[in-house]
Amino acid sequence: MTDPLLRIAEALERLSPPPPPAADPLTHPAYGWDGTVLRAARGFRPLALERLVGIDAQKAALTDNLSRLAAGAAAHDVLLWGARGTGKSALVKAAVGQVQGDGGALALVEAPAGALAGLPRLFALLADVPRAFAVFVDDLGFDTPADGRALRSLLEGGAEGRPPNIRLIVTANRRHLVPRDLKEQGGAASCSLPGASYSSGAGSHGEPWAINPRDGIDDALALADRFGLSLGFHVVDQDHYVAIVERYCAAYDLPFDGQEAIGWATKRGSRSGRVAWQYVTELAGRHGKAV
Repeated sequence: MTDPLLRIAEALERLSPPPPPAADPLTHPAYGWDGTVLRAARGFRPLALERLVGIDAQKAALTDNLSRLAAGAAAHDVLLWGARGTGKSALVKAAVGQVQGDGGALALVEAPAGALAGLPRLFALLADVPRAFAVFVDDLGFDTPADGRALRSLLEGGAEGRPPNIRLIVTANRRHLVPRDLKEQGGAASCSLPGASYSSGAGSHGEPWAINPRDGIDDALALADRFGLSLGFHVVDQDHYVAIVERYCAAYDLPFDGQEAIGWATKRGSRSGRVAWQYVTELAGRHGKAV
């Protein structure tokens, strides 16, 4: 680098703000991780667990698992999968809040899917902290099984084991985190799960080739299999949706009109906990209330 360019680079470095200091991992109830720095989450206000309706089995399983983790006992990595808007993310935060309210030494660390490469650094940072951590990756999905192999090694099978005070909590719309239709790059082979219908084709240069369909299936399922606890969430029916709205209305002292709530969902073409909350937000705004 020439002297003028070096001087410009040094000047820009002096002008750039210093990186924010890392947050104390013993102090805050929740954090964010960007791949390099641990930051305290502002305004961590999880829903009360009892406000999540129709997922009692999932609530009990996740809360029990996180309670074990906070107590220093063996606990599972968790995959919450299923239809969008059915309360997966809300349950993760609510369950952590419940364990914290019960006195558990547990913190939530939210890491975006794009920061997966930095998770080993996070594990090293938190390994010796006398506190348990639920590392939360929301809305995760991979285009191919190969994209998820780095996460597989973090869950199980890597050369360096995960610290016992850290477990991964992942939400996804797909049960196996990868598409159920696998296509070979540059060829025509496909393998559909779970029936394993299979067709062969030619490679990228036209040569014939074949693979064992079971290999493709095993590769697709290998990531999901590494989660010791897998919790499914499904589309809610109308009665369930109305019950969610009614519970929210009671909690915020709002007038409940089941038919209006159904009309709101019909206009959006969807019934879910998310749609119910959006309706309650609209209702609260009409009545001059905050939620």
